[in-house]
Amino acid sequence: MKFSDFITKDAIRAELKAETKEAVIQELVQALLDAGEIEADQQEDIVASIMKREELGSTGIGRGVAVPHTKHPSVQKLVGTVGVSEGGVDFDSLDGERVQLFFLLISPPERPGDHLRALENISRQLRDETFCRFLKQSKTADDINQLLKEADDNQFVSG
Repeated sequence: MKFSDFITKDAIRAELKAETKEAVIQELVQALLDAGEIEADQQEDIVASIMKREELGSTGIGRGVAVPHTKHPSVQKLVGTVGVSEGGVDFDSLDGERVQLFFLLISPPERPGDHLRALENISRQLRDETFCRFLKQSKTADDINQLLKEADDNQFVSG
């Protein structure tokens, strides 16, 4: 699975304004709403679902990266977005570091395979220091989208 399979280009946010975990999630879910990927009447429930998942354990996986995600019946296909916070946000990360890179995913409950493949792709790509560094330095959604395309074309990670 590639980023292009689930990341909504119009929902990418290169300059997140949010300064708390919940505000980041709200901002990224709003971006998916603005891009037409989710319904307005489902927005609050999706945010609550992601926050509930965070209560099980932070999706801040370390090295300045978090992958907040949930399964939700309102989506027909896996949808996601990317956000970058220049100053970073306290996200209760496993390593205690502030998070600058966010990959938010929402998938239909009946498609767990897609959800897992997307998470695997994200975690594989994020092991590449160069990819992470370039993403953190991105100033526009177009820059981020270009990096995701390069990652899809295996220009960062071998194998």
